[in-house]
Amino acid sequence: MSNQRGPGAAASFPPHVLREYSLVADGERGALIGPRGDVAWLCAPGWDSDAVFSSLIGGAGVYAVTPDDDRFVCGGYYEDGSLIWRSRWVTGAGVVECREALAYPGDPDLAVLLRRIVAVDGPAQVRVVLDVRAGFGRNRMTQLKSAGGQWTGRSGPARMRWTGAAAARTRGDGALEFLLTLEPGGHHDLVLELSDRPLPRRPVQATEAWQATEARWAAAIPSLGASLAPRASRHSYAVLTGLTSHSGGMVAAATMSLPERSEAGRNYDYRYVWIRDQCYTGQAVAADGPHRLLDDAVAFVADRILADGPDLKPACTAGRGPVPDERALSRLAGYPGGSDKVGNWVNRQFQLDALGESLQLFAAAARHDHLDTEHWRAAETAAAAIEKRWRDPDAGVWELSDRHWSHSRLMCVAGLRAIAAAGAAPAQAAAWEALADSVLADVAADSLHPSGRWQRAPDDDRVDAALLLAPVRGAVPPGDPRSLATLEAIAADLGRDGYLYRFRHDQRPLQEAEGAFVLCGFLMALALHQQGRHSEAVGWFERNRAACGPPMLFTEEFDTHQHQLRGNLPQAFVHAVMFESAARLARPWDGG
Repeated sequence: MSNQRGPGAAASFPPHVLREYSLVADGERGALIGPRGDVAWLCAPGWDSDAVFSSLIGGAGVYAVTPDDDRFVCGGYYEDGSLIWRSRWVTGAGVVECREALAYPGDPDLAVLLRRIVAVDGPAQVRVVLDVRAGFGRNRMTQLKSAGGQWTGRSGPARMRWTGAAAARTRGDGALEFLLTLEPGGHHDLVLELSDRPLPRRPVQATEAWQATEARWAAAIPSLGASLAPRASRHSYAVLTGLTSHSGGMVAAATMSLPERSEAGRNYDYRYVWIRDQCYTGQAVAADGPHRLLDDAVAFVADRILADGPDLKPACTAGRGPVPDERALSRLAGYPGGSDKVGNWVNRQFQLDALGESLQLFAAAARHDHLDTEHWRAAETAAAAIEKRWRDPDAGVWELSDRHWSHSRLMCVAGLRAIAAAGAAPAQAAAWEALADSVLADVAADSLHPSGRWQRAPDDDRVDAALLLAPVRGAVPPGDPRSLATLEAIAADLGRDGYLYRFRHDQRPLQEAEGAFVLCGFLMALALHQQGRHSEAVGWFERNRAACGPPMLFTEEFDTHQHQLRGNLPQAFVHAVMFESAARLARPWDGG
């Protein structure tokens, strides 16, 4: 049966504002959980698979554990250094929690969602609803059977097994539901297994899976050095870890189609690995130490560069496959204000700055002696690709029309200088420095504004927040007059109330064109810290660190008027640069 036949159980759990969602992830997939205990989003078996729970974007399919009480308040928190979330509700009878996790590390072929309901204070009564709807809600559950305390069934290609739900019964809409009552201090485990392959003969045991997940999260999060926000840094490292597959590829976000602005058409599929984002993450981690995510980034990016050379694709799937073309899921309602899109047109772009960012990543790894022979070969390939293509127009960091973007060329300058200083042979280093000088001279010749600052492109005299990276990454010295003039122009023209916008779209007030870009706020903190303006840097850092909800997850944009998150959740590169800012602002600028 492939007809959706209405929204099913999902109709009882409409979408929330994004700031209220938490994320559980295992490296291979991620689930968003709403404040009422509704798993509103999960793609399985992999990041870019069709969703099995998609009520977030108007599809059918939901998995809810929610108080059976008309009056309750919700909250929750992460267990430190993990993506184990505790949904928490205070009801008229007491306090109940649901401990939530995807079994970690994830099996690429098997999603295991763990839920432990605990009566923390007083008795608890919760309603449990499961409605697996594969194919973004197209496929109802079929072949449902209950035996030995377990339910099994199918939903399109997805096979499911649900342990701990012996009391569940089938509703008229095809969902499974039961009421669970717990005595004070009691707990009850639910284990949901999902796969597009035959399930393992032995069901996952809750206690074993929880113990393994706790242990592996403890091992995955390293001891971090000095940080301006230690707990937030550990959390961001956990988020980035949860978004990183066994392949080493880190998806840009767990979701798709969440609008950057209502009814503006700016909603995209971010369930893929962007080379630039991977480089940002590796460089951010390197600011603290040679942790595993640095090695993951280096290995993944090196593999892509050696495979594609000067034709480097800006993004790929976590399994290193091509990003599919964008298409609409027009039958779904979409998240309010948005429309549903699968795939991404980035697969048709060339992004020059990704080559420069790759060299910066390799240089950061080399400073920790974490760059092997194969990785160095990738660095040489990237440098050769820059030499071949730096004069070509590209889509740029913001993925716009092809032009000679100043930021793209300056990132190549920074990358060439960094890798030249990272252990290259003298002749090789001299050649790379000479190429960097040529590229910089070209930017200075056609993209230096009459005021003395950098402008976006030869035919675009506006300022751009991405240009903050030129001195931060070493394309030009921080004391260069062009750096100082650009910093001041960005702050004056694009800064508002401690938040920063990417660029000025038109004559409208900045906040009417788009949300503040949280990544750029953290870049401003880094740029000011580099200039020795520490107190200002901390102000920018703290202001932008607050641009999230209680689960401390960042999106790409922050609506400063309504104080709401905009775009896909969580946005990996924002967590990465927050991590880097927290590490660098905790000590004097070291130039590394």
